[in-house]
Formats: sequence, structure tokens, C-alpha cells
Amino acid sequence: MKMLQESVKYVLDKIKEIPNVAIILGSGLSKLSSEVENMIRIPYKDIPGFHKSTAPGHAGELVYGDLGSKKVLLMSGRFHTYEGYSPAEVAYPIRVIKAIGIKRLILTNAAGGIRTSFNPGDLVFITDVINFSFKNPLVGKNDESQGPRFPDMSQSLSTKWMEESNRIIEKKFKSPLEEGVYLSVLGPSYETPAEIRMFRKIGADMIGMSTVHEVIVANHIGLDVMGISCITNMAAGVLNQPLSQEEVIEAGNRVSKRFAAIVKTIVEKTC
Repeated sequence: MKMLQESVKYVLDKIKEIPNVAIILGSGLSKLSSEVENMIRIPYKDIPGFHKSTAPGHAGELVYGDLGSKKVLLMSGRFHTYEGYSPAEVAYPIRVIKAIGIKRLILTNAAGGIRTSFNPGDLVFITDVINFSFKNPLVGKNDESQGPRFPDMSQSLSTKWMEESNRIIEKKFKSPLEEGVYLSVLGPSYETPAEIRMFRKIGADMIGMSTVHEVIVANHIGLDVMGISCITNMAAGVLNQPLSQEEVIEAGNRVSKRFAAIVKTIVEKTC
């Protein structure tokens, strides 16, 4: 709690108002930060309790400012368990976001497409998650001031918020986003074709190495959460071609303009 208080104080000393929403930007999706006006950058290395983001395509800074008429706090880059951080460390910024006074959180990520109808560049609302990392950020002593020992995960992402947003997106962009279940693995190696066939059978539509621990902590502390995956590649074995991080970043860059327009619309109309 002492570290949390220090983190919150440091960020609040830098920003001017409590943001309407926080947004975590996944691999290749950091260009949304260039849309922010009256920008204040806060490097992670300067924030008590934060760690260094080492994943490619992750800038490692908070970005505060105006996105349209709304105040936003962007996490340009996140932490991952494959970098050597514990699940609690990965999800620590979520606790800071809530303690600052922010009530809504948009999680985004780059994901491999398991559902064969997906194509690279598709944006997909996350309806539910599968934690295949077999790790949980709530392991250990529970702080009842933060949330219950056994938080309910029956609606881990806000169906109401997602449905409202998709109606707005369909009206403005003439086509709603797809919806799907996101499965998270530990990483950092990509999955085998046999694993992808198994994940498809248990109900996963897309796969990545992030997001789930953030969703768990967001539910623990009572944040309203939305998730959006950018399908940057098809998962192993779907197209019988090798996978690479460069492909993920390139696909994120290709869709960045549409991604930014959709997120800006969601923020403007629902936050």
C-alpha cells in the first residue's frame, strides 16, 4: 500500500485532471498516443513501483492529455510475465489507475487469430478470457480494501459497454467489430500447431501473451473493463507459415489509423 500511494502521488503530481478513461496499448498499437493533444509523458522508469517494458513495440511511458473532448491516460507499453515479472507486477499499473480515480479501462493487445474466419488487421471485442498461463496475480494475502478474496469473473469484461460501443461503431463505420474469446499463454515462444488445434477446441478465438492478469486485477478492484484485440497474424498452423514479432508490429502499424479512429469514437461517445 505504501508503494501504491507513492505511485499515485507521483502520477497525480504530473497530471492536471482525473482522466475519463485509461487505455493500455498493445504491441504495434502505440500510435494512438500521437493523437493525444496537450500531452504529458511520464516514463515508467520515473514512477515508483513501475518496471521497464522490454517487449518490442512498447514505448514504456504513460501518456496523459486530451483525446477529442476527453481526458485520457495511455499506457504506451505494458509488462509481461515472459519478461520475468510476476503476475502481480504485470497488473500493478491497474491498481494505480484505479487509485488515481479512473473508473474505466480499455485493454488492447496484438493477438494471433485462432478462428479461421479472422484475417490479419481485424479488430475484435474480447467477450471473455481464458487464463492458460496458469498464474494468477491475486495469489498471496488478500487486501480487503482492494477487493474480495474471491472476485467474481462471470462477466470479466463489460458486456453493456461493449454492446453500446459496437452499436456506435456500426452506425459510424458501417460495420461492427467481431467478438471473440481471448486466450493468454505464458510465452515467450509462439504456440505449436497442435496447441492451436487444442485451444480452438476449448473455445478460444484469438491468442496472446498478455491482458488476462490485467483483467483479473481490474475485476478485483471494481474497474469497468473493455478489451479489443488486433489480429496481427494467424496462429501457428492456420496458414502453415512461420511467425515473427516483426509481422506483429507491421500488422499493428497497418491497422493503426482505423484502430485510433475506433478507440477515439468509443472514448468520445461512452466515457
